[in-house]
Amino acid sequence: MDARVTFRALPDEAPLAMPTQSLRSSPARGAEPASSPRAIGLRRLLVIGAAIVLTGFGAREMYRVLAVNGPTPLAIIMLALFVALFAWIALSFTSALAGFASVLGGRGRRLLVPGTLPACRTALLMPTYNEQPARVMAGLQAIDESLQALGVGHLFDIFILSDTTDPEVWITEEAAFLALRVRTGGTDRIFYRHRPNNTARKAGNIAEWVGRFGAAYPQFLILDADSVMRGDTLVSLVTAMEAHPDTGLIQTLPIITGGTTLFARMQQFAGRVYGPVIAHGIAWWHGAEGNYWGHNALIRTRAFAEQAGLPELAGRKPFGGHIMSHDFIEAALIRRGGWAVHMMPGLEGSYEESPPSLIDLAVRDRRWCQGNLQHMAILPARGLVWVSRLHLLTGIGSYITAPLWLLFLLSGILIALQARFVPPDYFPAGKALFPQWPVIDPVRAMWVFIGTMALLLIPKLLGALTVMLRRDTRRGCGGVVGLVGSLLLETLIAGLLAPVVMLTQSIDVVAILIGRDSGWNAQRRDDGGLPFGAIIRQYRRHTLLGLALGFGAWAVSPYLALWMLPVVLGMALAVPLTALTARRSLGLALRRIGLLRIPEEARPPAVLTRTAMLYRELASKPEVLAIQILLRDPVLLAAHRDMLPPGRRPGRDPLNVPLLIGAAKLHEATDLDPVWPTLLALERTAVLSDQASLDRLCALDRARIGSNDRRSAGIAG
Repeated sequence: MDARVTFRALPDEAPLAMPTQSLRSSPARGAEPASSPRAIGLRRLLVIGAAIVLTGFGAREMYRVLAVNGPTPLAIIMLALFVALFAWIALSFTSALAGFASVLGGRGRRLLVPGTLPACRTALLMPTYNEQPARVMAGLQAIDESLQALGVGHLFDIFILSDTTDPEVWITEEAAFLALRVRTGGTDRIFYRHRPNNTARKAGNIAEWVGRFGAAYPQFLILDADSVMRGDTLVSLVTAMEAHPDTGLIQTLPIITGGTTLFARMQQFAGRVYGPVIAHGIAWWHGAEGNYWGHNALIRTRAFAEQAGLPELAGRKPFGGHIMSHDFIEAALIRRGGWAVHMMPGLEGSYEESPPSLIDLAVRDRRWCQGNLQHMAILPARGLVWVSRLHLLTGIGSYITAPLWLLFLLSGILIALQARFVPPDYFPAGKALFPQWPVIDPVRAMWVFIGTMALLLIPKLLGALTVMLRRDTRRGCGGVVGLVGSLLLETLIAGLLAPVVMLTQSIDVVAILIGRDSGWNAQRRDDGGLPFGAIIRQYRRHTLLGLALGFGAWAVSPYLALWMLPVVLGMALAVPLTALTARRSLGLALRRIGLLRIPEEARPPAVLTRTAMLYRELASKPEVLAIQILLRDPVLLAAHRDMLPPGRRPGRDPLNVPLLIGAAKLHEATDLDPVWPTLLALERTAVLSDQASLDRLCALDRARIGSNDRRSAGIAG
C-alpha cells in the first residue's frame, strides 16, 4: 500500500478564498424558490398572523384572569411573561398546522429532479473531534458502499477532517483511515487531514478545507460523527442543486435512529413521529429563506466561500471570540448573498443519533446555549433578511424561554403567597359604599390552562395522526396500540423531564450571562451506564428545589400544590428519572413489547444495517495502545510522518513548550515503557507531531525490544 496518504493535488483551479465577512456589507440580489414570492408571502401571513391572533386572544383571557378588579404589579409581570411564552407556543402551533397539511399533501420534495445523475464531483466532509474512530469509519464505509452500489462512487470524495486533541484517538484515527482505504479500495477518493491547531472549532475546520481544497468541488456535504446517509439520497441532493443554480444550501431532515437507552428511544420516537410535521411546517413558509442545522446538508462551495466567512466577535468569552453555533449564521449569510437556502423534509435517507441520556443532552445544550446567545451580536447585522433574523431569534429563544418559564412559575407562586398572607385592601380608593373583593376567575384560569396545553399537545397528536394514516409507517411504530401507548408514555416522561430541563437551561443561561465559558468537550455517543454519583451531583439542586416548592405550595394551599404537582414531581424525581431513562435494558425491554418503536427498526435501511455490522466488527477488536500500533506498523508510521505539517521555523513560529518538555523527557529516557505514561496529553501530541521526536521514540522502542530479547535469551539459557 502506498504510504503517502496526504490530500491529492487539486486540479488546475485556484483555491477559493474564505474571507471573514463584514457584518455591514450590503445585500446582494434575491433568489426565490419554485413557489412565487406572493405565495410565500401569503403563507407567512397565514402562519404568523394566526399566531398573533392566538396570542392576542390568550393575552386578553389571561388579563381577565389576573386583573378582574384592576392589575397589580405581580399580575402585570406574570401577564408579560405569559404573553411572551404564549406567542412562542402559538407560532410553533400554527407552523405545525401548516406542516400537517404539507405532510398529507406529500410536499417537501419540490427541488428533486428524478432520473438524473450528478454531472460533477462532490466532497463528503466528516469533521471529527475526539470521536470513536470505529463509529466514524463504519458510517463512512456504509455510505461509500451505498454509492458504489449505485455506480456513482467515483463522483464522491470523502474527507475526514480531524480536530482531535487526544493523541490516542489521533493515532487510532490514522490507522482506521488506512484500513478504510484498504477495505473500500478508495485510495484516490478517501482522504484524511489532522489540524494541529483547531482554531474556531468545527466552523474553522470546514473553512480551512474550503479555502485549501474547495475549488475542486462545486458542492460539499457536511456529515456529523453519527451521521449516515443513503447513496440515492446523496444523488438526489446533488442533482437538485445542479438543477437549481441559485440554490446555495439544501438541508435534509435527519431521522434519529440507533437509540437503545430509554432516553434515546424517546428522542428518536419523538423525532420520527412529531418531527416531520414540524419540519414540513417551517419549510412550507420559510421558502428560500430556510435554515441550516450544521450537518446532513449539501452546500454550494462558491456560495459558502464568498458569503459564509464568520467574524470573530469582539469581547471576551463567552460572548466574544469565535462563534460556537455557526450553522444558523452561515445560512443567514448565504441567504444575504442572494443564494436560496432550502429545507427538503420530504427526502428520506438521512439519519443521525441522539445523546443517550439527559446528562449528555445537558452537556451538548450548554455548548449550544452559549453559541445561540452569541447570536445576539449578529442580529443587528446589515443586509440579513427578516426571516434569517427570525431564525436567530428562534435559536436564542429556545434557551431564553427556560428562565422565562421559571420566572412565570415563581410569579404565580408569589401571587398565591400574596393572596394567602397579605391582607387585601377592600377600599383602595378611600371610603366607598361597597368594597372591592380581590378575585381571580378560577374557571377562566382553568380554560387558559387547557388552551395552553392544547397548543403544546396538538402538534404531537397531528404527528401521530400522519403516522396513523400511513399503513407501513403505522406498523413500523407498533401498530395502533403501540403508537398510542408510545405517545402516552413519551408524553408522560417528557412532561416530567420538562421542568428538569427548564431548570438546567436556566442555570446555563445565568452562567453564561455572568461570564462562564462552556469550552468544547467531545460528545459521549455510546449507551454505557451513568455513575449514580454523577447523576446526584448533576441534579441534586433540582431535587432540593422540587421538594422545597412542593412543601411550600402545600403550606400555602393544597390547590396550589395540586397546580404545581407536575413541576414538583419532575424536579423532585430528577435523579431517579435520569438514572432510569439512561438505562439500556429498560429501553430495549420497551422495544420488545412494541413501545417507542420507529419504522427504521421494523425495516432497517441497508445503509444503517451495514453501519451497525461494521461498527460491531471494528469495535470488537482488542484495544492496543496507540503508541504501540504506531511504532510496530511501518506503513502507519510512514503515513503518519507524511501527513505531519512542516516543522517549526526558528525565529518565525512561537516556541512549542509541550514539545520542549516532551522531547527532554524522551532524551533522558532509556526505555519507552517507563517514560510514555509520564507525558501529559499535550506533550504526547507534541512529540507525535515532531519528526525528531518520532525518531527518538523509534529508538527507545527498539532498545526496549532488544532488552526484552536479551532478557528472554538469558532466561532460556
